[in-house]
Amino acid sequence: MTTIGKIQLPEKALFLAPMEDITDQSFRIICKEHGVDAMISEFVASEGLIRDCEKSYHKMRIDDSERPFGVQLYGHNIDSMVQATKMAESQRPDFIDLNFGCPAKKIAHRGAGAGLLQNVPLMVEMTKAVVQTSSLPVTVKTRTGWDDKNINIVDTAKRLQEVGIAAITIHGRTKAQMYKGKANWDIIAEVKNDPEIEIPVIGNGDIDSPESAKNAFLNYGVDGVMIGRATVGKPWLFSAIKTYLQTGEIPEEPSITEKVNIAKRHLLKSIEWKGNPRGIYEMRRHLSNYFKGLPHFKEIRKKLVTSLDQNELLDTLDLIESRYRNFDSTKLKSDSFFHY
Repeated sequence: MTTIGKIQLPEKALFLAPMEDITDQSFRIICKEHGVDAMISEFVASEGLIRDCEKSYHKMRIDDSERPFGVQLYGHNIDSMVQATKMAESQRPDFIDLNFGCPAKKIAHRGAGAGLLQNVPLMVEMTKAVVQTSSLPVTVKTRTGWDDKNINIVDTAKRLQEVGIAAITIHGRTKAQMYKGKANWDIIAEVKNDPEIEIPVIGNGDIDSPESAKNAFLNYGVDGVMIGRATVGKPWLFSAIKTYLQTGEIPEEPSITEKVNIAKRHLLKSIEWKGNPRGIYEMRRHLSNYFKGLPHFKEIRKKLVTSLDQNELLDTLDLIESRYRNFDSTKLKSDSFFHY
């Protein structure tokens, strides 16, 4: 059992990583139906929240089916983060997550997200203030350090634990790496195996298959894994990992009919959640990935990523089902299922 505050999760817990304009409620509900154990909102700017930004409030809306669910906050000012924490709690999440890992220039270079890796004392002070304010467990998501010359995550994790965080998620890359190169799971394991670390350690980075998830648990000893980009258009990855961990067998890829049904449900929920056209715009990256690897798919894919008409998209999905329903999934390109 993995415990975050009073939240009890399964051993070898699976988390959906927060991704801006991707992990909205429509996608989170689909992932929950496919076995994810815990999820976090798209990140919410503390400054936007306290200015009563409608988009920030919208991101924090919770359906009970999503629980356990955390609201992720980011910012560079302690007072703003404290005030935002109080406002986030009014939406009744199960925990508060602090983003100290986003490497985007517009965030990190303003001293928020991964920018706080250059000012760990401020990161710790901010975390302490939020922990003291919040009635909920507080978790942190961060990276190994600012760059290869400044990898300080072991010490940082200890300092964050000292001020009361309930769990830490570590993306095994530095800020400078962005999303390039391989994630450094050795340093994640170093944190997990440090005798002074008592909180759950969740590993993040390059988990894109049942095998890579099992390797993370078996060889690095983490309490959970957080999966991001590999789930885009592939929410069934969570259930596939669970099956593999339990049985040692990798399940067959969903049939085309199953994929079409998932895609339709996701599309309609996205439109319901964000309206049209935004709900369709932000579905496009998912729709193209749901059917990645199908042969002679260029023209159909073009419709999926250009149409703004709900009925046309549903008709296109029906066309995919009728045209490819008997397609042998073993003939898909090798990187079309779990590997992203």
